Amino acid sequence: MGTPMPDGYAVALTLDNDRKNLSQIDRALESGRIDNDCAEYLRTLYSDSMDWFREVFHLLGKSFGAPKAPVMPYDYETDSVIDTPTRISDINPLSPYLVQHRLDADPMRNQFFKSHAGHRIDLSVSSIVTVIVAAQKRIERALDKVTGKYYDDYVRDVAGAVERVLVAEERSASARAISDKVRKCFSQKYITNASETVLSLIGGGHEKIAVQMVRALDKIEKPYQRLRDVWRVKCLFDLVPQARTFIERLYEMMPDRVISNRDKFYDMTNPRNYRDAKIIVNISRDGKTVVPMEIICQVRTFFEFESKTHSAYETARKSKSAKSDNIEANLANYYECGVKAYNNMICRCLEDLFERVGWNILYSQDNGISMFEGFPKECKLYYPQKIFDIIIDKVDNAIENEVFHIKNAPVKLTQAQESRIFRYMARFVLVSAMPYMQRDWNVPASTQSGKFFNFVMGEVQRYYKKQ
Repeated sequence: MGTPMPDGYAVALTLDNDRKNLSQIDRALESGRIDNDCAEYLRTLYSDSMDWFREVFHLLGKSFGAPKAPVMPYDYETDSVIDTPTRISDINPLSPYLVQHRLDADPMRNQFFKSHAGHRIDLSVSSIVTVIVAAQKRIERALDKVTGKYYDDYVRDVAGAVERVLVAEERSASARAISDKVRKCFSQKYITNASETVLSLIGGGHEKIAVQMVRALDKIEKPYQRLRDVWRVKCLFDLVPQARTFIERLYEMMPDRVISNRDKFYDMTNPRNYRDAKIIVNISRDGKTVVPMEIICQVRTFFEFESKTHSAYETARKSKSAKSDNIEANLANYYECGVKAYNNMICRCLEDLFERVGWNILYSQDNGISMFEGFPKECKLYYPQKIFDIIIDKVDNAIENEVFHIKNAPVKLTQAQESRIFRYMARFVLVSAMPYMQRDWNVPASTQSGKFFNFVMGEVQRYYKKQ
């Protein structure tokens, strides 16, 4: 075990780093690299860093409860934990950590197990959530983002909005010229006050569209407001519905503090074939300041593939010829292996669930009491209702034609009972499994549960083929 740091060391280290960060922000402002509004925003994110870091842990505790194991340092280079428990007083925002929590009252409260020879029990799916708490983003990287990619996107959005307003007001002739003038002006100086600058550029004769123009420009997110990962964590779950349960819980606990959310577990449009969900929460409590915290939700199986691609992703991010070099295509194919590995796990879970769900249905005797109530949680459908109804209808037809049939039941099941079991299984697949980029792939399985899994996913793939 490493030597504990002197008391107060973490606070002193963080304060010293805050001073260095603020000094760099001031130099960037003096040189004209950023403007006053951007500088003020960055000062907020990089002042009182220890207090903001405590808020990160406070949100985790409020969401998951107390950690279930000691907090451990984490190594970015190897994507692995350093087996040295850390004192609470030594935790600081300049180092990453790994924390094990539990998603209490989650959809996996009725966990299922695998039994092996000698009655050895393995947990197929758990409620344990592994949280990787990232270190504070380096100020150099933050400045690069708000003056680079984020600023380029901002200028593009501003020029596009100017052109749309002018075209809508039947001023197409001047739309392109003024849009080009905006791009040129914003490229010469760092500008985030778009409304004032654009109105001065379009000059007289456009007074009637000034209101529409200001409204359109004020809706555009400033480049520095797009910097939302100075404070960030990654939560690793076993199943997709667990991640979605956590996100829904955050909305229920703090609806006024959720800034944005996006769910890409089923996304088939990302050229890298990347899958996760992300929610941005304001960890400031004063109601005025906005201090965003990025929470990335990932499933463990996919993360194991993601962690091996960091160098390739960095190359793709920096390369202007990523597409021509097939970097994105290679990443997509590699991530597809992660999707397949995850779905293989879901298929194995389906095998484990068949008997347990069947017994539960027999014992419930239609009295409305279910051991599996809440699993998987009834979250909103991420497929259109139409495709869900089509799949359930096809499942019923398959049962009626005895394509799928419950074998080795202790008593003869009615068709209605069999329908309940298979409908439950279909719903489990639909809320848990991720669609494939390679449309005609099936899980290699000869068991009935494997065939049923492929049947349901085949209908999902049929839906995507029509898109």
